[in-house]
Amino acid sequence: MYDPTGRNASNPALLWSAAAASAVSEFAALMARHWTALAVGAAGRPEPQEPAWTSPHRIVLELKTVRLRDFSDPAPAVDGSAALICAPFALHGATLADLAPGYSLVEALRRGGVRRLFVADWRSATPDMRFLGIDDYLAALNVLVDSIGGPVDLVGLCQGGWLSLLYAARFPGKVRKLVLAGAPVDVRAATSGLSALADGSPLPLFGELVQLGDGVVPGQKVLTLWGPATVDAAEVRVLLDAREPEGSADFEALLKRFLDWYVWTLDLPGTYFLDVVDRIYKRNMLAAGEFVALGHTVDLGAVTVPLFLLAAREDELVAPLQLLAAEGLVGTPARDLHKAIAPCRHIGLFMNKTVLETVWPNIAAFLRAPTPETGQGDPVPLSDRSPRRQARSAGALAARAASGKPV
Repeated sequence: MYDPTGRNASNPALLWSAAAASAVSEFAALMARHWTALAVGAAGRPEPQEPAWTSPHRIVLELKTVRLRDFSDPAPAVDGSAALICAPFALHGATLADLAPGYSLVEALRRGGVRRLFVADWRSATPDMRFLGIDDYLAALNVLVDSIGGPVDLVGLCQGGWLSLLYAARFPGKVRKLVLAGAPVDVRAATSGLSALADGSPLPLFGELVQLGDGVVPGQKVLTLWGPATVDAAEVRVLLDAREPEGSADFEALLKRFLDWYVWTLDLPGTYFLDVVDRIYKRNMLAAGEFVALGHTVDLGAVTVPLFLLAAREDELVAPLQLLAAEGLVGTPARDLHKAIAPCRHIGLFMNKTVLETVWPNIAAFLRAPTPETGQGDPVPLSDRSPRRQARSAGALAARAASGKPV
């Protein structure tokens, strides 16, 4: 996602949203003008085609909500634990993890020695999926993990990061290690473009977008809000840290792959979309310890597995502190908690050549390393946790105080 651009057109059906938003704040009024532009859609553009994957693999499980793609070594007896990349279920598709040769997270992990590797490839929502919520996708992730055979190493990217953390807290015995990259965990810890949008816009404004798509959030229309119809080649070169000579056939092939990924979007179930806006962004329930997942209130302190946090220094969507705040919320011992801040923008965490060559090999080594002698999933007694883990993050405390609940 990139800086939003508006269009000089309006739709009377959305005027009430604009009025409501402008009554909330100046920022919301600005966003309402962009929201109104969604009614224009992507008229005149050719229908985007689902982008191709780069690395050899096979689909080993196909559910209504997700495909499980297996990138493991073809050897008949591959040993070791399995890693599952939980791609974001958001505007763009899961091929962000396997963009092009030399610009593939899948390739980087495989090269780093991760022999059993899978990707959760979330499917675009159809009208009959409009009532699916976070619980439904958490349950689907559980099916994937059980199909692979756990415990697994979860690698959560962006919006797939908070889902992975939620899963690890809900099913602590099924996760061996956890990697969170560019994931919003505590949105009160700092401000980002997405958290500012959620804070500055009333929930009915997001509900209007759901109504616009008859219960399904239309990805192509949201792309109109978030960014231009295409992306400048110079910007792509910077985002990816491309090494191919400008104007060369190799760079043109890379640019085409990126644009194929960028213009093809996912539709989201309206219930899931509003769940995320309300529970993750507006009420910050995951960090506040109030998130109910599949019938249980999850406690991030139950996450005691080795954890790697990867943030982007110039992240325009997820402020680094929104991710790094996880350190003060989980129960992972300090010796098993690793952090890195990459010199890139948000999307560079998964596609930037330098980041893939210098940071992800360290994460691959983290995944390959034996688990601590304390054993998988053993809880860390409160007395053994450092003081920073015995207290919630400032953002979570603020969220509880604002709700009138004891801190």
